[in-house]
Amino acid sequence: MGRNSSIPVVILCGGMGTRLREETEFKPKPLVPIGDMPILWHIMKLYGHYGFRRFVLCLGYKGHLIKEFFLEYPWRSNDVTLHLKSHRQVVHGAHPPEDWEITFAETGQATPTGGRVKKIEKYVKGDLFCVTYGDGLSNVNLDALLAFHRSKKKTATLTAIHPMSPFGVIEASGGLARSFKEKPRLEGLINGGFFVFDRDVFDYLQEDSVLEERPLRTIAAEGGLAVHEHRDFWMCMDTFKDVERLNHMWAAGERPWVVWK
Repeated sequence: MGRNSSIPVVILCGGMGTRLREETEFKPKPLVPIGDMPILWHIMKLYGHYGFRRFVLCLGYKGHLIKEFFLEYPWRSNDVTLHLKSHRQVVHGAHPPEDWEITFAETGQATPTGGRVKKIEKYVKGDLFCVTYGDGLSNVNLDALLAFHRSKKKTATLTAIHPMSPFGVIEASGGLARSFKEKPRLEGLINGGFFVFDRDVFDYLQEDSVLEERPLRTIAAEGGLAVHEHRDFWMCMDTFKDVERLNHMWAAGERPWVVWK
C-alpha cells in the first residue's frame, strides 16, 4: 500500500463551468480532455504518484458522465474482445488500471463548494483528508504539503500560489521602456486549492456553505489556517483559452504537472 493510501482525496467535480461553455455544454468540466485523458485523470495521477489511492468525487452537473468514464476505463485504455452472444468481455491489459478506490458522491446540482465537502463527511474516517478542485493542475509536492500541515498543527492548510499576470508588464522611465516581461508572476498570493484539512473542519461547514467564504475566513480569523506557498507550476483551466494552452503544452511535451512515470 502507498504511504498515503489511507488518506482520502476529495475532488470537487460538481460545478457547471459556465465560463467554458464550449466544452461544458455536453460534459462536466473535470472531463474536459488534456491530450487523450480528462483533466480529472491528470489530477488523480498527481495524487497517485504520492501514494494516495482513495478518492471521493463530489458530483453534480452531468456527474453520471464521470461515473461512466471510470466504469468504462479498462475499455478506453486497452484492447477488448467482446463475445457478443454471451456478452463476455476480455480486456487485453497492456495498460492495467490504477489501483484507485473511487467513491462517486452525488452532492447536488447547485450545492456550493463547502456544502459538497460537508455532504461527504461520512466517507472521511481518519483524522485528516485532502481536498482539491477538479480543474487545477500543479506539480505541488504533496508529501511536503502534508508534512507542512502536520508541523503547523492547524485545522486547515491551503496551497497558495503566485499567479501569472494575464498581460505583459512594462517598466518605463523618461518615455522609454527599460524592460518588458511577458506575463510575469505577480508578487501577491492566491488560493491554489490543494488543501489539507483536519476532520474538525466539518464543524465549520453547512450544506449551504461556500468553502472559500465564511468557513475559511472564520478558520483564518481564529488562527487555524496555514498557508503552504508553492512557487512552481500551477494553472487553472478556467476558459477555452486555458484548454487550448494546456493541450498545446501537452502536444509539445511541455508537461510540468506530469511528475509520475
